[in-house]
Amino acid sequence: MTLAEVEAVARRAHAGQTDKAGRPYAEHLAAVAEGVRERGGSEEQIAAAWLHDAVEDDAVTADWLAAADLPQPAKDIVLAVTKRPGEPAEAYAARVLATPGALLVKAADLAHNAAPERLRALPDAATRDRLRAKYARMRALLGLNDSDEWPPIARRERDDAEA
Repeated sequence: MTLAEVEAVARRAHAGQTDKAGRPYAEHLAAVAEGVRERGGSEEQIAAAWLHDAVEDDAVTADWLAAADLPQPAKDIVLAVTKRPGEPAEAYAARVLATPGALLVKAADLAHNAAPERLRALPDAATRDRLRAKYARMRALLGLNDSDEWPPIARRERDDAEA
């Protein structure tokens, strides 16, 4: 599949869905894909960014993903960033860190989720505070902090893949 085809599949799969602020969910997918692209991500990482929530949100099945005409690294990243019911955050973070390319996709996802303008659009302070804490904890588990710059993350993943 081309990136345009992956984008079309993701937009169709999430059609009618909205985020917690009531915005079309496809806006989040586009922002994460663009964040990965801007930060030097590969085509496989960009494809995975478009699909990063598809299995988790039951927008596509794991069987569909397995059979999709996508490079295996893209499929691996999607599965790595797919949260499993009841899974501890530590196990989730370990899987992301163990999967080549997944850290950049998850970092872009967290960056968009935690963007101040996006959090301000949420309906209440309790939700904003809960999500800020959730995203900060995941960033910490992944070894990310506010001073991390995106190119070093991309370089670190390329170095890990070459090792």
